[in-house]
Amino acid sequence: MKGTVGELGEFGLIRELTSRLTTTPAVRVGPGDDAAVVAAPDRRVVASTDLLLEGRHFRRDWSTAYDVGRKAAAQNLADIAAMGAVPTALLLGLVAPVDLPVTWATELMDGLRDECQVAGAAVVGGDVVRGDTIMISITALGDLRNHEPVTRGGAQPGDVVAVTGWLGWSAAGHAVLSRGFRSPRAFVEAHRRPEPPYHAGPAAADLGATAMCDVSDGLIADLGHIAEASSCRIDIRSGAIDIPSQMNDIGQAVGVDPIQWVLTGGEDHAIVATFPPDVKLPARWKVIGEVLNPSALPQVTVDGAPWTSKGGWDHFADMES
Repeated sequence: MKGTVGELGEFGLIRELTSRLTTTPAVRVGPGDDAAVVAAPDRRVVASTDLLLEGRHFRRDWSTAYDVGRKAAAQNLADIAAMGAVPTALLLGLVAPVDLPVTWATELMDGLRDECQVAGAAVVGGDVVRGDTIMISITALGDLRNHEPVTRGGAQPGDVVAVTGWLGWSAAGHAVLSRGFRSPRAFVEAHRRPEPPYHAGPAAADLGATAMCDVSDGLIADLGHIAEASSCRIDIRSGAIDIPSQMNDIGQAVGVDPIQWVLTGGEDHAIVATFPPDVKLPARWKVIGEVLNPSALPQVTVDGAPWTSKGGWDHFADMES
């Protein structure tokens, strides 16, 4: 569709966006009414929300609108999975300049829709308003299916730390894009469109995970959240983490030790969890450390020592380290 969102108008834009959506059996009332109705068989709803601001969280010269939609949905649906829940629904808030091409908005919706389908969820509603800069607000919902939520606060000394999904790929892709390149493509695509292992969250809950979160701010930072909430220390064994040869090549090219990306790079949305030591983990899970009694050392150590390099994401810091 040609033209801008200003030319199409608010209600024309809403009609165009909602016409592209699919649904699931959990959606009882979808877009078009005052509010959506989503089934909650468990009688509890898991909810998470996030904001993406153009220039801060995405760049239109790096990512297509479709990429942004996939990423916006993924980072919120991953939070639902990391609680041990099954994603069910997503709500969109879109702030758009009047001169934004309609095609950008519709491709964004296509990305949201397709990522929801991967997770088994659906876009069920939202709102659009006029603004000077593109801003995307996402609220994701999920169902616990009669399980208790897996929080960050249940890790126990003696537990093993295991991860499933990619680590450091998005950060390596960001480094490539920052230098004006577009390959290796796998890492660039990992930055543009993360692939959270949605199934792994509920599966970890079934296996008896004691604590869990998705890796959005960086492995050390996110394990730090678990260590703080659980009042324990976590030690990571760096040698247990596989670093692909292409990531090593990128590191050599840009002068960065790739272990920095693996330990502190965010936005991969892998799932990291702690499990009792006697749990037999499927092959998709990689044991990378252990939970220890608290001590005077920092709450997360690497190979028994403090990690002295900066890293991890802080929205109110000057820049990403």
